[in-house]
Parts: sequence; C-alpha cells; structure tokens
Amino acid sequence: MQPSVWQILIVAALVLILFGRGRISEMMGDVGKGIRSFKKGITEEEANAANPPPKIDSKTGDTSADSSKTTDKTAV
Repeated sequence: MQPSVWQILIVAALVLILFGRGRISEMMGDVGKGIRSFKKGITEEEANAANPPPKIDSKTGDTSADSSKTTDKTAV
C-alpha cells in the first residue's frame, strides 16, 4: 500500500508542528558541524602519524635526532 498525497502532507505538517522549521535546520547544522569535526580529527591523526614528533635526548634535552651536528659558534 502506497501512502497518498494527503497522508504525506499530514505527516509533514505534524513534523513541522512538533519540531518547527528552525529546530530541523538547527539539527542539520549540528550534524554538519559533527561531520566537519570528525573529518578534521581524521586528517590531524593522519598528519601526526606521517610526521612523528622528534625524539628528545634524555641526557641533554636536545630535540634533534642527532646531537653531534651542533656547531661551536664561538670559533671563527
């Protein structure tokens, strides 16, 4: 059994009365914000996985990977 045009209009009117035009658009905006936030989190996670943070030397506190590359700036 297919719904008639009148049944669809009645259901649509009830939905608008219960939720209102502003409420439906507000919910869709919240859904859009959630999707954008999810995508942003995924891209940040992928970027962090591709570029791991530099290792910190526990003895010197140096963040470079090879601390032997430091130059003596006093020698000219």
